[in-house]
Amino acid sequence: MEFLLSDELSLDLPRAGDIRRGEVIEHLRNAILVDIGAKSEGIIAGSELDALSPEERDELAIGNEVAVYVVDPEDEDGNIVLSYTRAAEEEDWRLAQELADTSDVYQGKVVGYNKGGLLVAVGRLRGFMPISQLGPSRNFNRENAPAMQLQRIVGETISAKVMEVDRSRNRLILSERAATREKRAAQRERLFDELETGEVRSGRVVNLTDFGAFVDIGGIEGLVHISEISWKRVNDPRTVLAIGDEVDVYVLDVDRDRQRVALSLKRLQTDPWTIVDELYSEGQLLEATVTKLAQFGAFARIQDDYELEGLIHISELSDDHVTHPREVVRPGQPLTLRVIRVDSEQRQIGLSLKQVASSRYMEQDLAQAHEAAGMYDDEEE
Repeated sequence: MEFLLSDELSLDLPRAGDIRRGEVIEHLRNAILVDIGAKSEGIIAGSELDALSPEERDELAIGNEVAVYVVDPEDEDGNIVLSYTRAAEEEDWRLAQELADTSDVYQGKVVGYNKGGLLVAVGRLRGFMPISQLGPSRNFNRENAPAMQLQRIVGETISAKVMEVDRSRNRLILSERAATREKRAAQRERLFDELETGEVRSGRVVNLTDFGAFVDIGGIEGLVHISEISWKRVNDPRTVLAIGDEVDVYVLDVDRDRQRVALSLKRLQTDPWTIVDELYSEGQLLEATVTKLAQFGAFARIQDDYELEGLIHISELSDDHVTHPREVVRPGQPLTLRVIRVDSEQRQIGLSLKQVASSRYMEQDLAQAHEAAGMYDDEEE
């Protein structure tokens, strides 16, 4: 008797609800026999087999090892009743719980929809993704034929995180929004590791403020300060850029500790100070607008494509003695000025108001006037 008992215990007798692995040993007309290491083979009934897909039937080929669920360790005929689909379902619930516990992102196929959201396959289970949990890039509009919008997503493979698992209520809730957020966070971390000062990246303008523009370069929103938008003076970034603009930006600085990136647009443009000697020459007359006054002189912005700022020293405002520039000029005043100095290394242009009518430049002025007249005649023709 002791020998028989120990023999039965060594067989590890199955209990209802167990999931066992066993070998498929025989196909009968209306059942499949599986050896799970018990005193007799278990049976997968024909009623279950009728509902299996061709792929699942292939998995139950003789000699294959499969997972089965113990429905009844001994029915009225003494058989161990097994279920292949219940085992698969149990494993899928375990997978769902593991995904919820680890917060891992799952890739599942959208297999259907209802008025509240999408149905997503998690193995044989059907997880529910509410409309509110769709990713922000979906641009879902509840007012505009929501059923048609949902139907278009059916068949797609979608990234999702498991937000809730309640097996007693057969409830499995998924979120694409949370998965997208995590994906962006991972992209951001990876990009911070890779990003280097001096790189050129493509991006999209996502926000505009009074002090600059924020550009998304693939998971990180970097700031293009207003001073880095253009070599020209920019008073409002909105006059130069619009949200959604695709731009190339130069990486000025990467602050990994503070998770900030400084970007520039103007560093990818020609620096006018590098070609200033080609743009202006001593004695040249040009139009400019006074921008600000200082005790030592007035600054004026040249009215051309580059809008560089030059200095009219107080001694170059008038032949008369001037105590303060406000005695002669005011901010916003347009003037004709003469270039008296160009210094590309110091990034300076010296301008003069008092020498505009100087006889010293008479021949140069006449030549400039003739050149301008010739250009005008060409335009007329």
